[in-house]
Amino acid sequence: MTDYPIISWPEKGAARPARWRSESGLPPPRRVIIADDTLKADAAYHHACEGTAMLWRGDFQNAKMLLQAMARRADNRARAARKTDAVAFPQAFHLHRQAQAQRARMLGMLLIPFDAGHVIPLGRAPDVQLACYQIHGAADEPYVTSLRELLGIIGAHEWRKTGIDIPAAGGRIHPYYGVFAPVRSEYVQLVADAPLPTSELAFDIGTGTGVLAAVLACRGVAHVTATESDARALACARENITQLGLADRVDIQETNLFPEGSAPLIVCNPPWIPSRPSSPLEHAIYDFESRMLHGFFDGLAAHLTPGGEGWLILSDIAEHLGLRTRTELLSWIEKAGLKVLGKIDTRPSHPRASDAADPLHKARSAEVTSLWRLAAKA
Repeated sequence: MTDYPIISWPEKGAARPARWRSESGLPPPRRVIIADDTLKADAAYHHACEGTAMLWRGDFQNAKMLLQAMARRADNRARAARKTDAVAFPQAFHLHRQAQAQRARMLGMLLIPFDAGHVIPLGRAPDVQLACYQIHGAADEPYVTSLRELLGIIGAHEWRKTGIDIPAAGGRIHPYYGVFAPVRSEYVQLVADAPLPTSELAFDIGTGTGVLAAVLACRGVAHVTATESDARALACARENITQLGLADRVDIQETNLFPEGSAPLIVCNPPWIPSRPSSPLEHAIYDFESRMLHGFFDGLAAHLTPGGEGWLILSDIAEHLGLRTRTELLSWIEKAGLKVLGKIDTRPSHPRASDAADPLHKARSAEVTSLWRLAAKA
């Protein structure tokens, strides 16, 4: 734990130190005060907006209720000040991202103390030792983290235990904290339904949970090599593939983008939005400067066997947000020495696509997810 910074606060006439932990990359708060059940929501919201963190010494369940009250105040204020409805994309998207970051920083100001061993020394606190150990590893000394982040860890732990039923993958996929969960079924179904050009060998680039590698194996592909560079995603994919009974047909390799060699089918589902992630947990959604997409295009032709296909699963949400044009996308394909054999489209069915209150509703309602069939030019 010596890699974690130390924060301190005044309590009972002395300075109290503890380690600061934040998987989402929040910096240590500069000012910390003690708070308990007597703190009102308006005062807590005011402290948080000023950048003052509150270390909770009251009842844990009351802290959760206080955080909810702070979130309501933040959302009400955002709705009153919202300008995105009158602003065109991409500026509306950037304003939305800015508001999201401000909200996350503000709600991250309510802190929870931990004793060694991931034990919360508060009344009515849940047992989170296993959930926190899975994320942080061992904790041999006290530390502090934000309640908002802790609730995310608890939620992710439940997802990991329960899993997500993916029939096309042969069972349940258990996502780890920080690894993109396959809750958007449309992109999985595209890979499950598209005509296979081969049943011999396939590469799955940036496998994440391993879901697409499992789908390919369940479709009869004899061997799938799946690549991943993130350590947590690697562990997640390997566990899922083993639990699904596919370890003899799916090889998970730690590498950036392509493995060595070539294959007649190469599949990639990169992050869809070309914007800078605001935290380490957002790398599965935001691909800054489309770096992974460019990497896939630039290396695809060299790794395809003659007559092979590259399947790019990509939403066009970036086009509707004004962050990328279709002309740019096609020019990148052309420049990489590739051609488009065909494209299979589907409409997302997730709740946000029909949520008129979402600041990005205009873009989300027009979104199409596609499987682009690519090949090297002759």
